Amino acid sequence: MVMVQTESLFKSFGALHVLQDINVTVQQGEVICIIGPSGAGKSTFLRSLNQLETIDSGKILIEEQLLLHRESNATVERASKEDYKRLLLQMGMVFQSFNLFLHKTVLQNITLAPIQVKKISKEQAEETARNLLDKVGLAEKADEYPSRLSGGQQQRVAIARALSMEPKIMLFDEPTSALDPELVGGVLAVMKQLASEGMTMLVVSHEMGFAREVADRVLFMADGIVAEDGPPEEIFTNPQNPRTRQFLNSVLPQ
Repeated sequence: MVMVQTESLFKSFGALHVLQDINVTVQQGEVICIIGPSGAGKSTFLRSLNQLETIDSGKILIEEQLLLHRESNATVERASKEDYKRLLLQMGMVFQSFNLFLHKTVLQNITLAPIQVKKISKEQAEETARNLLDKVGLAEKADEYPSRLSGGQQQRVAIARALSMEPKIMLFDEPTSALDPELVGGVLAVMKQLASEGMTMLVVSHEMGFAREVADRVLFMADGIVAEDGPPEEIFTNPQNPRTRQFLNSVLPQ
């Protein structure tokens, strides 16, 4: 099943064309890593999928259902109010900054959305949250406040929080870029586990080792376009686009 599909996405900020004719199809269970230089449009692409950014034109389909169709900065068609909300809830997102509520405990951070948005009972939400904390290796931190956790631990809580809504698609926007190097491994281990369990994932990342090891496909973005799309072994060992080669030569050890 096609989980995510975009057709001719365009997005500008003033005179800056951030996305230009983005056509991407993501199959169920696929792990896609999106790499490229800063300013390539990678984060904007992810944020357009869950409507944190509004595209200028193009179509976004989730689970083969139209979420949004826009042309010339105007909405042509949109899913019904109920379907729109349901489709957006299929996507969980983990940000570069953890965005946890500092005045709430870890457990409260994870249970807030399921209780308020999905109307799940507090008991059930807490049981799910504790199971997810166990999954990300933080079972003993349920009653701590985020300020008492390391950056890596906070990011794992953020992953658990996203998973608490039972999404079918996980979007990761540079989830390790704000972390000290020694804390990156714990977050990547959780992401690898999710990938091995069949979660559909789109990951914007500078972690080339992760992309090489875990991704089914790698998209290289530059200047608002998908310049190259292929299996990691092809992208990393035999890139076809000169821009891809230039980027990889600058980030990979020689």
